[in-house]
Amino acid sequence: MTRVVRFTELGGPEVLHVVDVELGVPGPGEALVDVAAIGLNRAESMFRRGEYIEPTVLPAGLGYEAAGTVAAVGEGVTRWVVGDAVSVVPAFSMNEFTVYGEQAIAPARALVPRPVDEITGAAVWMPYLVIYAGLLEPGILRPGDTVLITAATSSVGLAAIAVANRIGAVPIAVSRSADKVAELRAAGAAHVIVSGVEDLRTAAREITGGRGLDVVFDAVAGPAVAEMAEAMKPNGTIVIHGRLSGQPTLYPTHTLPDLVMRSFTLFAMTKDEERLRRAAAFVSAGLRGGDFVPQVDRVFAGLDQVVEAHRHLESNRQFGKIVLTP
Repeated sequence: MTRVVRFTELGGPEVLHVVDVELGVPGPGEALVDVAAIGLNRAESMFRRGEYIEPTVLPAGLGYEAAGTVAAVGEGVTRWVVGDAVSVVPAFSMNEFTVYGEQAIAPARALVPRPVDEITGAAVWMPYLVIYAGLLEPGILRPGDTVLITAATSSVGLAAIAVANRIGAVPIAVSRSADKVAELRAAGAAHVIVSGVEDLRTAAREITGGRGLDVVFDAVAGPAVAEMAEAMKPNGTIVIHGRLSGQPTLYPTHTLPDLVMRSFTLFAMTKDEERLRRAAAFVSAGLRGGDFVPQVDRVFAGLDQVVEAHRHLESNRQFGKIVLTP
């Protein structure tokens, strides 16, 4: 038996419970991982509430991202052997596989080598893979570009700042809290705009010398997209990778701007072994070079802390990644 997190009804963090289950053995193309650390993501909070991009099938588990060692492999798995240090990356549906537990079964194609410690290995992959898939693989962000990053204190936002700096772009962070300005500058943001205090359009125009933004990397979506569109240069690109606002996102047809709007899902890349291999090579190079150092906000010790960890996840007080160790 192994301890895992499960829930039988949709709702807040309090619906999560730790239970004992018999995981069984990995099937063909699968691997069993001894989990040492779990990276928490907003997607899991939305899945728990029934607000994610796919319906939640109850009873359910949680988790896209973990670090540990291979404990067993299923038929046909040749890349991994028992004892390999790995990270599990988001390359599956949480209705089929989950990682919140002492052990987890995952598709072998969702494993990547882990050249770092367990905490780092659980905190690094989702954020940097999102940036790679959304901005770099499609060739949207280039050296010299200005990129506006919303929800900048999230793990994805901080990763976007690091990637922008690594390729020579100019990261402009957006935060709802003036208290986070110094931390964002220390994390590498060239400029910080405090939403609700500063007018985004005016601030962006001033920062870019009137030219307008080249790229927006937006986790919020909803009505604010129209405001961001007015801060763009002609033919600029808004990339939407989340919908934290929970509100509909409309193309700003009242002005018909010369604008590209794009959305994407990470799974289109991570489920393609060749594309994931290239993305993993990029992230691994950044780790080895010291350019990619994930910001870990807090580590919660023990699966029994999962409710508190999710409450912290939804508090918007965190700066970077939240990690849970089983």
